[in-house]
Amino acid sequence: MPELPEMETYRRLLQDRIGGRTITATHVQREKTINLSPAEFDRVLLRNRITLVDRRAKHLLFHLESGHVLLLHLMLGGFLYYGSAEDKLERTAQVTLSFDQHLLYFHGLRLGYLHLLTTGQLDERLDSLGPEPLDPAFTLTRFTELLAEKRGVLKTTLVDQHWLSGIGNCYSDEICFDAQILPTRRIPELSTEEIQRLYQSMQNVLKEAIQFGGYMKPSLYRDDPLTGGFDDRCRVYDRGEEPCPRCGQSIVQSKLSSRKVFACTNCQH
Repeated sequence: MPELPEMETYRRLLQDRIGGRTITATHVQREKTINLSPAEFDRVLLRNRITLVDRRAKHLLFHLESGHVLLLHLMLGGFLYYGSAEDKLERTAQVTLSFDQHLLYFHGLRLGYLHLLTTGQLDERLDSLGPEPLDPAFTLTRFTELLAEKRGVLKTTLVDQHWLSGIGNCYSDEICFDAQILPTRRIPELSTEEIQRLYQSMQNVLKEAIQFGGYMKPSLYRDDPLTGGFDDRCRVYDRGEEPCPRCGQSIVQSKLSSRKVFACTNCQH
C-alpha cells in the first residue's frame, strides 16, 4: 500500500504536470470508486482547473478552481499513470481524467476511492488523522509526549493513522531497523536514547524514501526515472531470509496482528 513517500512523490510529480491545467473530459469505469453519479462527477469536473496538488498522510488532494477537492486514497493495489491515449497501460482504469492530449489514469481502485468533496467535507474526513511526521512542528518533544500516552507495541503504534499519519508496513520496519530497535518492542520499555534514535530515524528514512521516489515500482509516466527508486534501498522490508546489510545475519519475517514484520533479530534490540 502506498505510504507517505509514495504519495509525496506523486504529489510533486503531478503538481508539475497538471497543476494549473483544466480537466477537459472524465471517464468513470467503476461507479463505486467515486461518491457521486458519473454524470454529476463529470458536471462538476468538466472545465474545472486543478489549482494545487497536495498531500495529507496517505491521501492525495486535487484542489479545484471551483473550491471542491478530489480526495484520493489508493489503498491496497492502487496506482496512477499519466500519459497519452497511445501509451496507456494494458490495464483497466477505474477513473480517467483528461487534460487535452494527456490523461491521468487511476488504476487498481477496487478498495481505494476518488471522492469529490467540499472543503468542509474534506476537513471532516481528515479530522481524525494524526500529525505529519515530517512537519517542522512535529518535534522530538512532541514525539516523546505522544509516545508517553501509548502502552502497546511499537510497530502497531507507528502504523496507527490516528496517532501519526503516513507510515505503514514498509516504513515502520525501515525506521525501526535504522534505529536498531525491534518493531515488536513495547513502548514503555523504550529508553530516552532509543526514543531519540527512533525520531531521527523517522526523519532520515522518510526523507531518503522521498528523495528516491518511494518503494512502489509502477512508473507514473513513460521514462519516469524517479518513482519506485527506494525499493532497491529497502534494508529489511520484504527481505525475509536475505542477509542483513548491517550484520549479515538473515532477516526474519514474522507476523504481528496480521501484519508482516521484517527485522534483524541480531542487531535490532
